[in-house]
Amino acid sequence: MTAPRMLSEAQPVGLADSGTTDAADGSAARPTRLGQRPRRPLRRALTTTVRSPQGMVALGVVALFALAAVLAPLVAPHDPIAQDRDAVLAPPGGEYWLGTDQLGRDILSRIIFGARIALTVGIGGVLLGATVGTLLGIASAYYRGWVDSVTGRIWDALLAYPGLLLAIVVVAVLGTGTGQVLVAIALINIPVFARLARASTLRERERDYVVAAECLGGRDAHIMVKHLLPNVLGPLLVQLSLAIGMGILLEAGLSFIGLGTQPPQPSWGLMLNESRTYLRDAPWYGVFPGLTLAVFLLALNLLADSLRESLGGRKSRVW
Repeated sequence: MTAPRMLSEAQPVGLADSGTTDAADGSAARPTRLGQRPRRPLRRALTTTVRSPQGMVALGVVALFALAAVLAPLVAPHDPIAQDRDAVLAPPGGEYWLGTDQLGRDILSRIIFGARIALTVGIGGVLLGATVGTLLGIASAYYRGWVDSVTGRIWDALLAYPGLLLAIVVVAVLGTGTGQVLVAIALINIPVFARLARASTLRERERDYVVAAECLGGRDAHIMVKHLLPNVLGPLLVQLSLAIGMGILLEAGLSFIGLGTQPPQPSWGLMLNESRTYLRDAPWYGVFPGLTLAVFLLALNLLADSLRESLGGRKSRVW
């Protein structure tokens, strides 16, 4: 454990710390006892995000996609890989609401099951990368020294490559498939969350509640998980909502070039790739998967923008 730092004379152990500031927006927080985590506005920010019109609509769209992905076998009107040779490239309407593809498969059913793959791979890969990166970032900022130097050089090396190029290299080494894409998405997000968590932890590490926890004999792991982690979650949540959208887009991009989901499994990117040949005769084939992907990514960006505004950041232009 690192050597405990000296407490200021104006703030002895056991007295209220009236100068504690908030980790998310820098505003003054309610007085807390030294050694106790300060109250954070994270819960209030999440509530504000949900109650705002923009956040409510975005969250509703994201929840709708998630619900459709979970209940795909129940809500999909047809088997996504079943072929109807009598309805090849059938236009929208009748039995097939969004039409069929070149093999007579229902496009709506494939979009619904494609949401399951997109959310599983995109969200799973981002969550894995965010968890590993956040823990490593907090640890490097807490211990500093050679730990911070070594991990910093690793993050710099990974961030030197564009995300798509790094994902292609990972998939080329591990092979094609959804599992390999998930690993690639996680690897891309580890340095991003590590750098963000490190920057936030460097600020929080000097706060009095961390000093007091060290003086009271708290273990390093306990201080990092119970004290530091809750106070650096604000910017990490905003980055998480943005990274999920990028992860889903990356899964679609890798599937589009044949390195992600393999036929006959449905994927939005794979459907866009297969529809290129038939855009003139069957434009609905490519329009509906592309529109689905665009709407979901827009909802995630609106949700991230609303969350950033609730946490006290500058509101960005969406349109």
